[in-house]
Amino acid sequence: MTSHETATATNVQQAVPFFIVADIEASLRFYVNGLGFTKTIDWVPDGKLQWCRLEHGTAAMMLQESRKSGLNTNAPTAQRGVGVSICFVCRDAISLYREFISRGIAAKRPFVGNGMWVTSVVDPDGYRMDFESPTDAPEESELPNI
Repeated sequence: MTSHETATATNVQQAVPFFIVADIEASLRFYVNGLGFTKTIDWVPDGKLQWCRLEHGTAAMMLQESRKSGLNTNAPTAQRGVGVSICFVCRDAISLYREFISRGIAAKRPFVGNGMWVTSVVDPDGYRMDFESPTDAPEESELPNI
């Protein structure tokens, strides 16, 4: 490995998903009230929230409301989120599942895949997020109904 490769490898610190959303206020309700994220930075030109950074533990993501017209139009032309899943590795996916359900979020019942408990949610724009935690439970196990 060259010194350039070493410097590049140690320079990257975090990947932060950036979602273009149709209604940033609806997305904030989902992520903050439903999933427990905290808004840490925002951009509010002319009194209207346009962009924000959300954090949950050491994980982060960014949201920006789509612009349907003007110089910087960025409204998607296809369905959002198709073929992409953001995976959050966490300490206890089952407890997050229970928390999400208690907040009215339609989380999928946890199952074991690749040595991880996995629960999934889909946001108002169709972006899918998986919350995963390591387990010794057998593959394809499902959390019993409670």
